[in-house]
Amino acid sequence: MLESLGKLLVGLGILLVLVGLLLWLAEGKLGWFGQLPGDIRVEKPGFRFYAPLTSMLLLSLALSLALWLVGRFLNK
Repeated sequence: MLESLGKLLVGLGILLVLVGLLLWLAEGKLGWFGQLPGDIRVEKPGFRFYAPLTSMLLLSLALSLALWLVGRFLNK
């Protein structure tokens, strides 16, 4: 059990490093993220509300797929 947990943590660490590198290299190219249809933004003098619903759903889907793939390949 500890061996599989260790593999999972190493896989997640590698995935986190890869995502970090991707975000670092694509810094100016992700301007659309957070401005998708369905992201709620209300700005008034002295008040700002921001709820990136669509962006977070997209991110959740991508992370769920990545974790599913990591789990599938580590359990073989």
